[in-house]
Parts: sequence; C-alpha cells; structure tokens
Amino acid sequence: MAGHSKWANIKRQKAVVDAKRGSIFTQLSRAIIVAARSGIPDPAGNFQLRTAIDKAKAAGIPNDNIERAIAKGAGTFAGDNTNLEEIRYEGYGPGGVAILIEALTDNRNRTAADIRVAFSKNGGNLGETGCVSWMFSQKGVCVVEDVVDEEKLLEASLEADADTYEMIEDEIAEVFTEVVNLEKLSQTLKAKNFHVTEVELRWIPGNQVEVIDPDQAKSLLKLIDTLEGLDDVQNVTANFEMSENLMTLSMV
Repeated sequence: MAGHSKWANIKRQKAVVDAKRGSIFTQLSRAIIVAARSGIPDPAGNFQLRTAIDKAKAAGIPNDNIERAIAKGAGTFAGDNTNLEEIRYEGYGPGGVAILIEALTDNRNRTAADIRVAFSKNGGNLGETGCVSWMFSQKGVCVVEDVVDEEKLLEASLEADADTYEMIEDEIAEVFTEVVNLEKLSQTLKAKNFHVTEVELRWIPGNQVEVIDPDQAKSLLKLIDTLEGLDDVQNVTANFEMSENLMTLSMV
C-alpha cells in the first residue's frame, strides 16, 4: 500500500489549498446529506454521518452549513427537493492507469458529460462500469497522528481486528481494516488515547502501474485534479506508482 498511501498523503497536503475552492464545500455537504438520508439524522447514532461531519469541520465548513445539510438529508429543510444519487465511474488515464471515481449527483447526464470531457482533454478514456473496479478493494482507514510508540499502535490495532498499518510520515500512521470494522477500529484507537484525525473508506488497488514518463505523469495528475475539481465528484482513486520527485514536479 506504500505507493497509494504516499499519494493519499500528498492529496491531504494539497487539500489545504483546495479547501479554498467552493467545490470542497459542495462535496462535503453532499456527503452529509447522503449520510443523513441513509441512516438516522443524528451523528450520535450514525457513524457515516459523524465521519462526514468531522471531515466538514476539518475543512472549515461553518456549523450553519453543516446543520442545513443534515436537515436536507433528513427531509426537514423547507423547499429542498434535491434527489442525490451515488454513481461510480471508471476509466483509464495516461499510461493505462486505472481510475475509479465516486460521485454524488442530482443530474447523472451532466455528471457523465463533465467526467467524459475531463478524460478526453487529459489523455484518458471513460470506460464501461466494471472495466477497472475489479482491480480495487474497499478498506476502512484511520489516520493517526502523534504516534510516538509504534508498539502500542500495533497492540491497539490487533485488539480492534485491523488488517495492517503503515507509518506514512514521522509519527503519522494509517491503519487499515475491513469496511464493516471501521467504527470499532476508530473507537478502539480513540479509547487508547490515539489522535485519530481522519476516518474514511478508501479503494485500495491490487496492482500498481508505474509511471516514469514526465509528460504522462503531468497529464495524469492534471486529469485527477480536474476530476476532483468537479462539484459532483466525491473521490478519485488511481492505481499508479510514481516517484515522489516526479509526483512533486508534475503537480507544479
């Protein structure tokens, strides 16, 4: 998982800049709406909603916006007839890199058109459903900061039935588990006084495509950035492996 975690870490750093764009507010608000709609509209009893709210607060979304999104999901917000549906798109980027896109939309025709244009303008191809998803498996991930005792993290992870963990930076770890076990993992780590900064579901690629050509690298990262900038897109995952130096140069 090393290559994927490296990319996820760079994306987190990049998100500080991206948070200034209005699209991140839209994406996180929609995640709250769907979470509130799929379960009870009370974060205390809805882990998915609680996680979505935590992400929204971390991105600086005002409490009024969060409450409005919860009300929309619960169907108690006056005059709101928004009907969001979750759709997954799949395709290939430059160099044959597999790309998986999760979207929330109230207009699937608009979303499909926007995603198709993003692929075609950046050297990729939007494919049929199932063309790349078989290469990925979904896992639950807890990001833990201020890890000073790796042995204690290992003990807590084993107690919570985690699959594995990885130190991605000095004192920062990612702990992986099965999707159904994510809430237990999060609660166990917090109970052991670990600083859990992020809880999410993530698609993990089963194989990696190494990208070494600078032009392909630049086009690929531009494609991913364009896709992530679309209001309807919630998450983009790709199965590439790239040196950190090339990745950094290509993102400039």
